[in-house]
Amino acid sequence: MSALVLIVEDEPAQVEVLRYNLEKNGYRTSVAPVGEEALMLAEEEEPDLVILDWMLPDISGIEICRRLKSQPKTRSLPVIMLTARGEEDDRIRGLESGADDYVVKPYSPTEMMARVQAVLRRSHPELADEVLQYSDIRMDLGRHRVTRGEKSIHLGPTEFRLLRVLMERPSRVFSREQLLDRAWGRDVYVESRTVDVHIRRLRKALNINGFRDIIRTVRGAGYAIDEDS
Repeated sequence: MSALVLIVEDEPAQVEVLRYNLEKNGYRTSVAPVGEEALMLAEEEEPDLVILDWMLPDISGIEICRRLKSQPKTRSLPVIMLTARGEEDDRIRGLESGADDYVVKPYSPTEMMARVQAVLRRSHPELADEVLQYSDIRMDLGRHRVTRGEKSIHLGPTEFRLLRVLMERPSRVFSREQLLDRAWGRDVYVESRTVDVHIRRLRKALNINGFRDIIRTVRGAGYAIDEDS
């Protein structure tokens, strides 16, 4: 199962950006807009990582981090502190409270995802080796490898992302627009028919050794990975 990230942030726009990028990269998310709820969810849901805003309506992020690190059940829970405070003294305070990393707003989503991956690799090495399996296809996300049966499948970066989207939700039909959103991102303009080109390449790679086609085309709707295709 993919890592669960608890987002502790009271600004809806920030939550939306974080949630979208985390889920696009395969993480599950949970949200707490205030400190007391964050402490409760950290106990109940046992997340793998907390992204914690410094400034919250009820309790400061510094205090929440201290409380998490003082409790036996949440002591080892990694925390990334998120704040507009960029001064060195503030960074030191954040790290001294127990935070594992410190990200200053505004930040790029790419940088944030790299920080998330790095912290999870250190704290949960097993999550770096996440594997998706459907039928005879196996995706090793940590090593960026795909096999079908005993055969290694060589995919380009875009085909790898497309296959990951399809394999995370087997049998679900994704429209071209949904695949564009998940595999290319919202901020990249790509013609929807580009999806068809990359699906053809993905099919060719998966079927190269005489394997049957497992990608289903649903006319007027989109594509799915489905054993019954």
